[in-house]
Order: sequence, then C-alpha cells, then structure tokens
Amino acid sequence: MKVYTDTLLHDKLKEYFGFSSFKGNQEAVIKNVLAGKDTFVLMPTGGGKSLCYQLPALLMDGVAIIISPLIALMKNQVDSMRTFSAEEGIAHFLNSSLNKSAINKVREDVLSGKTKLLYFAPESLTKEDNVAFLRQIKISFYAIDEAHCISEWGHDFRPEYRRIQPIIHDIGVAPLIALTATATPKVQMDIQKNLGMLDATVFKSSFNRPNLYYEIRPKHDAAREIIRYIKQNSGKSGIIYCLSRKKVEELAELLVANDIKALAYHAGMDAATRAQNQDKFLQEEVDVIVATIAFGMGIDKPDVRYVIHYDIPKSLEGYYQETGRAGRDGGEGHCITFYSYKDIQKLEKFMQGKPVAEQEIGKLLLLETVSYAESSICRRKTLLHYFGEEYTEANCGNCDNCLHPKPQLEGKEHMKLALQTLEAIGDKFKIDYLINILIGRNTALIKSYNHHKIEWFGAGAEQTDRFWGAVIRQGLILGLIDKNIENYGLLSVNAKGKEFIAHPFSVMVTLDHNYDEEEQEQEAALPTGKGGGAADEELFAMLKDLRKKVAKQHGLPPFVVFQDPSLEDMAIQYPITLEEMQNISGVGVGKAKKFGEEFIRLIKAYVEEKDIIRPQDMIVKSVASKSGNKVFIIQSIDRKMDFEDIARARDLEFDELLTEIEAIVNSGTRLNINYYISEVIDEEKAEEIYLYFKEDAESDSLEDAMRELGPDFTEEEVRLIRIKFICEQGN
Repeated sequence: MKVYTDTLLHDKLKEYFGFSSFKGNQEAVIKNVLAGKDTFVLMPTGGGKSLCYQLPALLMDGVAIIISPLIALMKNQVDSMRTFSAEEGIAHFLNSSLNKSAINKVREDVLSGKTKLLYFAPESLTKEDNVAFLRQIKISFYAIDEAHCISEWGHDFRPEYRRIQPIIHDIGVAPLIALTATATPKVQMDIQKNLGMLDATVFKSSFNRPNLYYEIRPKHDAAREIIRYIKQNSGKSGIIYCLSRKKVEELAELLVANDIKALAYHAGMDAATRAQNQDKFLQEEVDVIVATIAFGMGIDKPDVRYVIHYDIPKSLEGYYQETGRAGRDGGEGHCITFYSYKDIQKLEKFMQGKPVAEQEIGKLLLLETVSYAESSICRRKTLLHYFGEEYTEANCGNCDNCLHPKPQLEGKEHMKLALQTLEAIGDKFKIDYLINILIGRNTALIKSYNHHKIEWFGAGAEQTDRFWGAVIRQGLILGLIDKNIENYGLLSVNAKGKEFIAHPFSVMVTLDHNYDEEEQEQEAALPTGKGGGAADEELFAMLKDLRKKVAKQHGLPPFVVFQDPSLEDMAIQYPITLEEMQNISGVGVGKAKKFGEEFIRLIKAYVEEKDIIRPQDMIVKSVASKSGNKVFIIQSIDRKMDFEDIARARDLEFDELLTEIEAIVNSGTRLNINYYISEVIDEEKAEEIYLYFKEDAESDSLEDAMRELGPDFTEEEVRLIRIKFICEQGN
C-alpha cells in the first residue's frame, strides 16, 4: 500500500484546493481513508466534510463512488471539483438528468482513467446497467454523503438509502466512508449497522457552533416581525424556512412587496427555476431565500447571516442542520424560530394515516422539539445534550435563555420527588404520564396500572405541568434520568439518579416558557449591537459622514476607524460619554480614546437638538464565556507564542482563533503579530496584501479582498495581514 507522508498530504491540499492547513479532524479522517479503513465522520455543517473524500479520491488508484441524495448537490460538487483541476473529466455524476450521449461521455472518461470521483443518487446506483458498468472498474472507496438519510430516526429518512449495502456487495467490496452533519447516538448506530461498518473508525467533531445565536420567539404576527428584522439587517444574506409550499410562496411575495430582494424555493417548482433561484442567492442577486427544507443541503454559502424558521421544524436534527447554514465563515449567525403549540398540533395531524411505528417516531421527534422550544435552559446545552455531547458552561452568552434568564428556583426537593415517583412506577412510561401521576390526574391509563393508589399519586399537585416539565428536563440534562429512544422516549432513573435520591444536592430550576401567554415582553435584544430597535437613520448617515472625514484626516480607510455595526449601535444607544462609547459593539477602550471624542460631540448635539430620550440602560455587550480567552490571547501574543499553540491551549480551531483576534483588534486593542507573520507569509506577499488594504480597499470585506488579490493568496494570509493593518493604522 502506498505511504502518504504528512508533507505530501499538505502539498496536495495546497495544490488541489489552495488551503495551507487542514481543519479540525480532516487530516486524521483522510489518513484513515487512505489506509483503506472504514470511516464514519460526524462533522457539523461548515466543518469541511466533502474534502474528507475529495482529497483521498484524487490521490488513490481507481474511482471513488460518491452516493448523494440530491441532484443539485451533486452538480454543485462536480462543478466545484472541476475548478480545482485542469482535467474537465476529473468528476462526473450519473443520474436521471443526463441524456444518452452525456451518459456515454461520462463512461468514456471513467474507463479512460480521467475520472476520480463519480457521483450517484442511490436510485441510479441500483440500475442494472450501472451495476454492470461499475463491475468493470477499480473502485478506490465508496463515500455515503448525508448518511443520516439511512436512519428512520434521522430527520430526512430515504428508504432507498437502506438498499446501499446490498448494492455495494453486488458491485464489489471496497472501503466505506459515511458522512453526516447531524446524528444523535441512536442515528449513528443505525447508520453503522445498516452499512455493516460497526468496526469503522469514528471521527466526531464537536457540535458546538459558538458564533450562532439561538432564539425562540412566540408566533405573534411573525411575518411583520420578519420584515422588520430583515430591514434592520439589510444587505445581509438570510434563509427563511416554512413547512408548506403555500406559505413559502405567500411569504416570498409579501417580502418582495416590502422592497426586500427575496425568492422562493420548494420541490413543487420546476428544476430550472429552482436552480436559477439558488444561483441568484449564491451570487447575491437576492438577499433572502424563502424555502421548504428541500433547500440548503450542500449549499456552500459561508456568509448567511440569519436563518429564520417561520414554522418550528419536525425534529431537532432538522433544526440543527438548517440553523447550521448560518455563519459558516465563523461570523455572526442568528437563528430565530417562531413557535406556537398550534403548529405542533398541525404537524401531529399530518402524521395520521401513516404506519403506527412511523407515527410514534415522528411524535417522539416532535416532543424533543417542543421540549427544546419551551425549555428555559441554555439552548446550546439542550442541543448538544441531544447529540450526546456535554456542554459545561453555565451561561453560553449567545442564546435568548442565557441573555434573558428567567428567575430560578431551588428544586432539590422537587427533583427528589420526581425521581422517587419515576422509580416507583418503573421504566415503561413517558414524560406526560409521570407528570400526570405527580399532579394527580386520574386518567384511564393510570387506573389501568393501579397507579392512582400509590403514595406518590398527586404528591406534586401544588405545582403546574410546566413546572414538572422543567424539573424532568433538568433531570435529563443533569444525567439523573435516562430516556430510552429505542422505546419511544420511555423514562427511567439511572444509577446517578438513585445516588441523588440518597444524597440530594442543590438543583436550580427555571420555569419553562409558555409562548401562548408570553407576548413579546422583550424585543429579544440581539447580540449585534442592534438592540431590538432600528438604528436612527438620520444619525447613522451623519456618523458615516463624520467617519469619512476622520478617516481622511488620519489617512485611513473608513472601516479602520469604526465598522458599520459599531455606527449602527451608536445610532441606537446614543452614547454621550467615553465610558458609554466603550460599551458600543466593536468599540473597546483603545478605539474609544483614539476616535471617540468627535463622535460623542456629534451624538450629544444631535440628542439635544432632537430632544431624544436615550435608552436608560446602556446594553453592555459582553461575551461572558470568551472574556477569559481574550486576556489569554493578548498575553500569549505579547509573549510571542506560536498561534497554533495558542489555539491548542484554548481548544480552538485556527480560524476560530483568528476570529477572536479580529474581535480584540476591531474593538481597539493593539497587538503586534509581526513575529508570527514573518514565519508564515512570504515578505512580498505580505506587502502586496498590506498595500491593498491601505490603498485600494473600500471596506474590510474578506470576499472583496480575495477577489481583488486573486488565487495566489489564502484567506488565512489575508486575515492575518488585515489584523496587522488595523493594529498599525487604526489602533
């Protein structure tokens, strides 16, 4: 077997894809595939899954067979592979969209050895003539993308995916790599069992996306709220998901009527229109796509700034994957969902008429979504727990429940009571049954088990269903209660729970939300410096003019003085002292001192002239969980530590570290990173990037810079020099 050294892998990564380093688990996954071992990859959206099979396919003998569920997704990937190679035939797909001569051309390229990746939908793979054709060629490995489609417990189950294993055996055995961006432990096991790869090496990346802000809002006049939100974020890209095609069409129409550049996308439209609308979104001819869940799989748009769910999704996997399309570049990503229990009842109605087992699975997945929406526990904690990952921070600082916490109650005795009751009734019941026992509801089911006669019946009658729901959810998160997914969500007390009954400890419980009662008391202050209200347009325009003037005086591009989100925040908060200016998004002590005075004078005069009542409490933006990172990074750079070591010490990906450094620098702190730049970037290249920002750049946009500078420069290089430039020129 051919040996692939680290140097060779990095050289090929650079040669084919233009990257100078791998992300996360990519390198380990690729080495495993090259070694001919079965591989299971769990990597959230934006983690770079496709590279895990694309690079090995280019390096290994033979053709890699990639099985993928969507024609649009295959086309997207094939086009993208062709841009990396001079050989047009390097990648092909075989599916129902091709005519006879196109199919012959593909087969010719494959047989001549030009093709390294051949994409199939599972339906096409099973066709007799395709099976016969594939038996003639050497297959390097099979890659099953979007592998969660195999499991009925996954959010996008496709029966044809369950037939992949017998077909592979029929064609000829080769190593397997299965990849998915979303799978609970149950779904993962299902995939491995079905593909006969229980011995596969499993690579699981963290499901935590710290840059995503999660919020659930009550569904009151949602369309008006959405229009207002988009207008406050004009020019940014966003996706809005609706469950029905009819709602997609209606909402897209309404947005267009309100001067928003929006298009619809759903499976009922003809393929050409769908593809055209998708391309317009990718090319930024429109800002918003209103879509059913048919949209988004494999969409490689890194700067989607918000994902709004007009309707609550049917499962948490679906929710996680759809929200995961926001902020793939590590920048801000807002995930806002409108929730009403009526929508859940509607979804339950849709399930009637399906086989009983399917209904039970569907209901359980829906219950998990309800639990997530109504819970007041940190959204991140709940989501990660669902995917079998523990999140230990007390406050993530980037979800509605953490930014607007509800009052907490000491729940030690209540938790003990819930666990004792559950222990007494045994492990054959779901959450609603346990709540009915605690409240003391004499239902027919409870009578049939004689549970109305046990001592715990009605022991929690002084509390509400919502209260007991919150206690039990907290028990699940703390790992005191197990939920048997195989058996439709039956609860049981585990060893840790029994230990709690014997030796209880303090447990703080927050009451669940009741969205039907909760009008929008809070405008859910969004963590972008936009508060909940729109910026004062007149003041914003004046601040932009002043920024231009100040920038000219200092010989700087305007974005180095203050970035747009900072000016928007000033036009909401009206800061009139240096101290208040420091609380503005993206403005730290250094920037406030260097440029703040003139802006404060302008705002003060404006406030007095217009007789404006300012927000009483300045909203202080603090990223609670990251403040420790900030100090550590500044000190490490002062000590000239290698960036890779800094990232490792804080368990950050390299691009996450750069994002942290950018935030530190953009708020006015001056860092000297020359020592690191001189090691990793060629001097001439560094000068060229620096000159671009000094003389040509109209904004600090990375996209514009990459377009202007061309393919010889990597994003990493441009970001590093941009940091250096802002430090030296602006801070």
